[in-house]
Amino acid sequence: MLEVAQLVRRFGEHVAVDGVSFGVPPGALTGFVGGNGAGKTTTMRMIMGVLAVQSGEIRWDGRPVTAQDRRSFGYMPEERGLYPKQPVLDQLVYLARLRGMSASGAKQRAGELLARFGLAERGKDKLESLSLGNQQRVQIAAAVIAQPTALILDEPFSGLDPAAVDSMVELLREYADQGVPVLFSSHQLDLVERLCDQLVILSRGRVVGQGSVESLRAGSAARYRLVLDSDPGWLREFAGVRVISLDGSAAVLELAGAGTDEVLQEALVRGSVREFAEARPTVAEIYREVTA
Repeated sequence: MLEVAQLVRRFGEHVAVDGVSFGVPPGALTGFVGGNGAGKTTTMRMIMGVLAVQSGEIRWDGRPVTAQDRRSFGYMPEERGLYPKQPVLDQLVYLARLRGMSASGAKQRAGELLARFGLAERGKDKLESLSLGNQQRVQIAAAVIAQPTALILDEPFSGLDPAAVDSMVELLREYADQGVPVLFSSHQLDLVERLCDQLVILSRGRVVGQGSVESLRAGSAARYRLVLDSDPGWLREFAGVRVISLDGSAAVLELAGAGTDEVLQEALVRGSVREFAEARPTVAEIYREVTA
């Protein structure tokens, strides 16, 4: 279990991380979301020891994290850290050796990862000769080269095509299934919704929401989608209803005093009802709500 408790980090007068607390349980994919400047990268850097913790604590298995613990973490930084003029395979082997792997084991592991990402024939090529998407694949391979005990990934899906995203998702799920805590940031909220077991939402350096997608949905006001064969504009004047959106004959609304039966009865008086059902908020909608 990876835990952060009341982390604080300032840069001069600016508080980049302000009392951030959350846990990344083993076997779970935890999505770390927030706008630019929300504090995600700073928090990840403190977890990895790249930045000093000014206040608060990072715990691993219930005790303060050590440098030795961090050596076994897989980390993918926001600024990619590989050497552009060095051959891909050599870099991966070098990084694996730094993590204590044997030369033969490192070479075998690097070859397996390159093959998995469709780069088996590019091992002798310099990193700079690869496309940006393929460079991203190599960076991902570097993060998992030594069988990490935890994964901390800053925007791992950036620049990947759909096939590579699917490969990455499969890889992360495999590690989670082995009991590895996985924390990753992403601006691709549709992907986060599909992939994550839980979310941590940051805004202005503070946690403004956390939990499973279902628990976050449960904390949002219930919304309903009503589709008629006529203009639903009358809903704007209906007492106890707040219209979220209108699109042709479809409306999304919240009940603010009115009941579903009242709305449905009024709609039937006005014509045929094609659909009336609860509209489950997306992660993007939840994000906008809690960061507003």
